[in-house]
Parts: sequence; C-alpha cells; structure tokens
Amino acid sequence: MEQRIPNQLNDNELLILFYKENNNEWLGILLQRYTLLLLGVCMKYLKNEEEAKDAVQQVFLKVINELHKYKVDYFKSWLYTIAKNHCLMKLRDKGKLPFEINENMIQAKVDDSILDEAIEKDAVLNKMEIALEKLNKEQNICITLFFLEKKTYQQIALETGYTVMQVKSNIQNGKRNLKIQMQRMQSDEQ
Repeated sequence: MEQRIPNQLNDNELLILFYKENNNEWLGILLQRYTLLLLGVCMKYLKNEEEAKDAVQQVFLKVINELHKYKVDYFKSWLYTIAKNHCLMKLRDKGKLPFEINENMIQAKVDDSILDEAIEKDAVLNKMEIALEKLNKEQNICITLFFLEKKTYQQIALETGYTVMQVKSNIQNGKRNLKIQMQRMQSDEQ
C-alpha cells in the first residue's frame, strides 16, 4: 500500500482523497492549512478576536457538514467565501450591515485605504500560512496550538506528548524560523 504524507499533498489531492474515502481526516488537514487565513478573514470583518475565533470554529463546522454535498475544485477560494459570508451574516444580524447584502453595496462603502489595508493583511496572512507550512511538524503544531488556539504550554504538552521544555523550545524556534521564512519571502519579492 502506498504511503501518503499529508503535508506533501496539495489541496486538490487532499480533496480527491476526502471525496473518495469520505474521510474527515483529509478535510482536517485542509482546514488546519487554512486556519490562519480564516482567522484573518474573520478578524477583518468582525474586528474582535474572540468573535473571530468563534466564527472560525463555526466555519469549520459548516465546512465539515457541507463539503460532501458539493464538488469543490478550489478549496481555498470556496473556504474564503464561506468565511466571508458567515462574517457578513453575523454583522447583518447585529444590525451593522443593511438587511440585503451584495458585493456592490459593500464595495461602495469600503474606503480605498481600508481595502488596501485589508488586501495587505490578507497577503501577510497568506505568507505567514506558507511560512508556517515550512516549519517542521513539531514547531508547526506548537505554534498553531499556542498562538491560534491560545493553549498553555501544559495543555500543548498534554495534547502532543511533548515535554513542557520541548513545547517551549518548539515555540521559540518556530517563532524564529517563521520570522526567517517571512523575511526570505519578502526579499524574494524585491
């Protein structure tokens, strides 16, 4: 039997495996890949970290429950749209947006500088996501659990089986390596 290494599979390969095997493990890998993107999208719209984290969880649940119903070719775009629509619906429910939402209304109300800032933040989050994938498995897991899921060293150690010292080391080295990867990507663009 061929051995599959999930981190070496692209989004389309993971989607194909998900649809073929109906195995949520493949979907979990995809969602983990885009956790930062989702958090960034939700923060952009909701402007509140706790609400954004809740929204990410709700988007995860929606994706888990809905993806098998659709044939998705471009997971990242589809996921982005799901997250954006979820946030817009939350804003509408709070009365912060008009009842009927359409792209033209949103675009007309968005100041160009805010739009530029949002695009720039999206680009940074995309780069961070790519840089996070380049970390070794241990650093990736510890960074994700510590910064995105706000878990303590002890919680991470219990969840991963690493010692607290290994967790601290993985976070410290992961932060440094993440910064190095981001700087490399920045210099490659210039």
